Amino acid sequence: MGYSNNLWLFFLLLAGIILVPGMDMLFVLANALTGGRARGLAATFGVMAGGAVHSLAGGFGIGLLLAVLPSLFRLMLIAGAAYMVWIGLTLLRSSIAVDDVSRAKATSRWQAFRQGLVTCLINPKAYLFVSAVFPQFLSPRFGALAPQLVVMGAMTVATQFVVYGGLAVAAGASRDFLVTHHQMTAIVGRATGALFLAIAAWTAWHAWQSG
Repeated sequence: MGYSNNLWLFFLLLAGIILVPGMDMLFVLANALTGGRARGLAATFGVMAGGAVHSLAGGFGIGLLLAVLPSLFRLMLIAGAAYMVWIGLTLLRSSIAVDDVSRAKATSRWQAFRQGLVTCLINPKAYLFVSAVFPQFLSPRFGALAPQLVVMGAMTVATQFVVYGGLAVAAGASRDFLVTHHQMTAIVGRATGALFLAIAAWTAWHAWQSG
């Protein structure tokens, strides 16, 4: 698989997981609905900052592992594949819906930004996602890891901006759509789950080939 195809596959997985309603999306919606577009965008920028931190942390850990204990990288691929299978099965079995958006506590755009950052950073699933997914797409065969990490981190932040920023700008319609179209949000989640399973199988095969 070439580098461009590798990035496209990463983008599909990234977009799918960001589109699935979760705590980051709910936080942005809550701020946009209770504080207006500006506060919703401030919350979005906070989540984006958290996404950048996750990307850097994940890339640094993977780079350190490759440099210090390259023999463990194969085990990391296998563990990541197993985790992605769990995510995929969870998404396939779940009924994803947005039923309620609680009132945001932020009273200013700066507070919304800070709370968005904290909301993203304290989400343990985000760290697990980065640890499981990034090793599948960061590879020395595509050159130095740092430029690859910058590209993937930029893609993460940009996708968050498009999805969450779009929700913030059109908060009312977006909230109504998510609440009243449970079947559509469930379809997005299940499609993402299937994609996770497919990439997990590809990862397991790649780990087996590298042995």
